[in-house]
Amino acid sequence: MFYVYILHLTKTNQLYTGSTSNLKVRINQHASNKVISTKRKEPVLVHYEVYKCKSDAQRRERFLKTSEGKRLLRQQIRDLLIEIKYSEIV
Repeated sequence: MFYVYILHLTKTNQLYTGSTSNLKVRINQHASNKVISTKRKEPVLVHYEVYKCKSDAQRRERFLKTSEGKRLLRQQIRDLLIEIKYSEIV
């Protein structure tokens, strides 16, 4: 199985998109600051998708990194993002 995942970077309030064949290991790498692009930004897994083919996962990741993909992703997880933003205020 192959995964496309979205992290919310709490320090910068940004979304990070990635893909992997082992989601648990990759999330642990992000959490333990072993990934340069998310280091010290407090990443939290907010969404993931599962694919049988690596090519499908890579294609989805590339799409989610485009302007249109980011817009649709934010629309898809809008309620979650509002909840995250609200919890930061309280």
